[in-house]
Amino acid sequence: MLVIIGFLIVSLSVFGGFAIGGGHLYALFQPTEFIIIGGAALGSFVVSNNIKVIKATFREAFSTFKGFPYTKKYHIELLSLFFELTNKIRKDGALSIEGDVENYKDSELFSKYKLVQKDHKVMEFLCDNLRLIITGRVDVAHLEVMISTDIETYENEAELPILAISKVADAMPAFGIVAAVMGVVHTMESIGIPPQELGALIARALVGTFLGVLIGYGFTAPIASVLEIRRQTTIKILQSIEVVLLASANNFAPTIAVEMARKVLYADTRPNSKELEDILREIKSSKASEPNG
Repeated sequence: MLVIIGFLIVSLSVFGGFAIGGGHLYALFQPTEFIIIGGAALGSFVVSNNIKVIKATFREAFSTFKGFPYTKKYHIELLSLFFELTNKIRKDGALSIEGDVENYKDSELFSKYKLVQKDHKVMEFLCDNLRLIITGRVDVAHLEVMISTDIETYENEAELPILAISKVADAMPAFGIVAAVMGVVHTMESIGIPPQELGALIARALVGTFLGVLIGYGFTAPIASVLEIRRQTTIKILQSIEVVLLASANNFAPTIAVEMARKVLYADTRPNSKELEDILREIKSSKASEPNG
């Protein structure tokens, strides 16, 4: 939602200011300039990336319009899930969660936390590494190495669409200059036409530079920034999973393991220690009131 609001602010400021200053908006409508700039940008993007990165870039770019998923509510659900998982492992053993891990989409445990359950990247990461604990064939030292390697792979992979978009944003002003130069060429070869027509051709050429800069820095670069923020937040979530799983493997108390995981998360979206304490107390009370509690 903030992306849409930001784009509206950019558009209203630029075009509204132009109109208020006496400019004619129709003069900025130059389809040929859009074709030159957009086509060149798209072509260079396709040449620079493989099909996997191209698909990921479009998918991630469009996802920014849905809003930022990692809210405080999400983090509360995540920490609550951590507590239930570690508590169940400590009480009933790692094998007790095998059914949940193998089919997390239908798991009664995971279904309590819909926001986390719908986050396939986080769930796949969590379940993949829980399987290592369930098998019991990996010691804590090797578990830490394997999880850290998994996070590093995600960091590098998630950065590829961001780099692709950033390169397009950086290239947009240059493609705008290309469109402007082509407009100037067309103007020079039409030098014998009436002055008012010649002025229109010059204006059309200048619009190319304007569009290249505006699209590059006003619309494309911000998308890359949003995706980078989301990538860094996701990395923090994966690191919190690493911390809680290693703490559980080292037989830490569930409340301590969850508190350690909480400290990894960004402060503006995580619950504070008092809020977390109240949340865990509520989970304990609800578990105690269950028939098998």
